[in-house]
Amino acid sequence: MKEKLTAIFIILLFLLFGGFMYCQNSKNIVLAVKTPTEIVVDLNNNRIADDNETICIPNISSYTSNLTLYQGEIPTLTFEKGIAIGYLADSFANKQLTGKHVKVKFTGQNTPQCRFGEIYTDSGRYSDALKQSGFGIYKGEFINKTNAQSNFQKAEKLKLVIFNHKSEKFHKLNCKYGRIAHDAVILEEKDLLKTAKPCKFCHTKPFKKKKLKKFGTKEISPVPNIISDGSIKIILTDFTKNLKPDRNCLNEVCKELVSLINSSQNSIDIALYGWSDIPKVKSAIISAQKRGVDLRLVYDTSSSKRDYYPETSNLVKIISNNRSDNLKNDKMQTNYLMHNKFIIFDDNIVLTGSMNFSLTGLSGFNQNNVVVLKSPEIARLYKKEFDEMYSGKYHNLKSKMPEKRYILSDGTVIKVYFSPKDKGVTNGIIPLVNGAKKYIYVPAFLITHKPLTTALIKAKQRGVEVKIILDATSVSLRNTSTKELRAANIPVKIENYAGKMHSKTMIIDDRYIVTGSANFSNSGENKNDENQLIIENPKLAKFYKDFFLYLWAKIPDKYLKFNPHAESKYSIGSCSDGVDNDYDGKIDMADEGCK
Repeated sequence: MKEKLTAIFIILLFLLFGGFMYCQNSKNIVLAVKTPTEIVVDLNNNRIADDNETICIPNISSYTSNLTLYQGEIPTLTFEKGIAIGYLADSFANKQLTGKHVKVKFTGQNTPQCRFGEIYTDSGRYSDALKQSGFGIYKGEFINKTNAQSNFQKAEKLKLVIFNHKSEKFHKLNCKYGRIAHDAVILEEKDLLKTAKPCKFCHTKPFKKKKLKKFGTKEISPVPNIISDGSIKIILTDFTKNLKPDRNCLNEVCKELVSLINSSQNSIDIALYGWSDIPKVKSAIISAQKRGVDLRLVYDTSSSKRDYYPETSNLVKIISNNRSDNLKNDKMQTNYLMHNKFIIFDDNIVLTGSMNFSLTGLSGFNQNNVVVLKSPEIARLYKKEFDEMYSGKYHNLKSKMPEKRYILSDGTVIKVYFSPKDKGVTNGIIPLVNGAKKYIYVPAFLITHKPLTTALIKAKQRGVEVKIILDATSVSLRNTSTKELRAANIPVKIENYAGKMHSKTMIIDDRYIVTGSANFSNSGENKNDENQLIIENPKLAKFYKDFFLYLWAKIPDKYLKFNPHAESKYSIGSCSDGVDNDYDGKIDMADEGCK
């Protein structure tokens, strides 16, 4: 009897789980809010905003602050008042929908611009929420007049400007030059970049800039991005300054790489996820080969197949001693990533970090961190890891190495973790988070690792200051921890620049830096080939803390709640950088977000 009851219980659990998964899979994620009544929903679950995925809400309209779509006739308000109401309405719609999993019930009515349908969230029908909010309009009248009146009062207190990303000028709402700008967005005056300049035509009186806010004892102004201490050098790229990638090798990270290649006498071992042909770097590699330097390469195959880094094949042709992670007899292991980005020079120096050796990495377009370590012991360790991959042992086929803790001559303590064997997040990072006393600052591409998410939330609950900056593309990931972290009152800003927040980093208590190639994800810890460092050095940690707070100050507080789309007028420079920032196959003004 017990066996039958157990069997029935297991079957019921299976059915419940199956039902839950069916419900989850039948929902689609909201990728972007064009206006409060035009919503981009990922109907085919490919994480790309396709042409037929704009959903228009039937029988209701609303104001919007989107200048390219602004409609001033419903009901008639002045342009300034309409934009202010639209700004609040956009914020409401984004809070209700962006990044949420929803169901869509189509009406069957279609136009070239959109498909009409009702959107359902876990809270109910979105159109009902829009009506109740006071932003919904039907037949030229606000539907909920009481809430509409309250919205008017809030709108009157807003100090809005038109900010032109391209010129970095800001205009009054009634300025004709602001209204015809092609790369403009509505912002609150308090959210303006510190470098923003007032339009001389509409700001006829001298514009009084607010005093710079302070973090710690330093003003918000450019901070050092390069530091050397003993055997360590750290270079941080500032993606708020370089809004368009190039192949000129003018950034410090590219110059450092070329210098290290040119200085090598015996060997260079390169482990990379992606490569672009940067002429000075390519020339340095060819020159190294000609003078007898032994070059070897291990690389990922999936990145070139996906056209992320198609020029990787060019490097493979140059370096004949190469080995990819394509394991013919093991399809599962092959599908994992060789995601490392490190180079060993003369068995003495290691360059590592978050930067791919690519156009967007070496130009400083993406925000990355690069660490250069001069240590024969650490170089030997990296070489053992490299040799395993070069012999064909990738991912879970590699062997686990012994404890890897080093004390450099200047007293810096470094721990090294290689994925997937070492479990760097579980064994290295989470204990640091659990032991944090003052602060944890996280500039990262993404956070999806659930135990790490839990540890960060517990740190916040025990009084540790936690601040996080994430990349705009990470918000739409199905398993992102963004909502969970924000629900725990952890301030999470989504970057609003053309380049990627590509770091995978933490700074803790003016003492520790976590860095490397591994994203804070399950794949980064348990599947991919990665390397992570925990650097214990107060001087370096304080340096990185100042840089983080500089970036934090340059991203408006608006993006603590509103998530800017990676390729849109909300992401500075993304509509004129020549890059497919959201991986949908469309660039700049061809992308829906920039139209």
